[in-house]
Amino acid sequence: MANNLPTEKKVMAISMLAEGSSIRSIERVTGVHRDTVMRLGVRVGNECARIHNRTMRNIASTRIEIDEIWGFIGKKRKQTRPWDFQEGLGDIWTFIALDPVTKLIPAFHVGQRTMIHARFFLNDLASRLSGRIQLSSDALVAYRQTVEAAFESDVDYGQIVKTYAVTNLNRDAASRYSPAEVVKAEKTLICGLPDMTAVSTSHVEKQNHTLRMHCRRLTRLTNAFSKKWENFRAAVALNFTYYNFCKVHGAIRCTPAMEAGVEPSQWPVAELVERCGE
Repeated sequence: MANNLPTEKKVMAISMLAEGSSIRSIERVTGVHRDTVMRLGVRVGNECARIHNRTMRNIASTRIEIDEIWGFIGKKRKQTRPWDFQEGLGDIWTFIALDPVTKLIPAFHVGQRTMIHARFFLNDLASRLSGRIQLSSDALVAYRQTVEAAFESDVDYGQIVKTYAVTNLNRDAASRYSPAEVVKAEKTLICGLPDMTAVSTSHVEKQNHTLRMHCRRLTRLTNAFSKKWENFRAAVALNFTYYNFCKVHGAIRCTPAMEAGVEPSQWPVAELVERCGE
């Protein structure tokens, strides 16, 4: 059982999970059975969600960018059967809020790209902030219809809509997964008085890339995807807690939690594991 593992083994396994290693590669490196690594990751991830929920309060941000990143559990939507949704299988979306100044991620939510989940995400984000912010997002309709209620109109909100070039679906394999060229970007004022020159989702879109690189369950074109919703959410919670408290960001030369004044110092992974009760 994972509870009987030496602390150094737990720290190594969690470090590798947080840096994007697969379960089987961790098994080969550490000698710990993959089922034990899985159970350890789920327990630590669930505790990370509680740590994140408890510590991300009264965040003094002035700008926030929000976006969603696609993934899937078990199988992609086109392969699902009508009853698979009840078992949590199919497409899944992770909503992310990023402070582009401190690089902190004060809120995230795993769910569907619907009005209900967008409202839950925005209500949660608003509850964690201490003052008025400028909010930027893409053109998701659910945001436009829920932001004012979530922030009680105390927000300056603008959307940026990017138009991409029409691409040939029969491109060669080397270029098929390259991003399409952006041919136009239009900014729209939704509510409040946002600085339209600062309306952007560039930083949070870069965070999407970081997430795919560090969370193996979101890496494209692999067999490392999650088979259960609980495991997926635990992996995402571990990633964001590691990112906020343990990982030094190159742009600010400290952890985002330090830059935002949430924590005075960087957490070693051993401290994260200890705080999770392992």
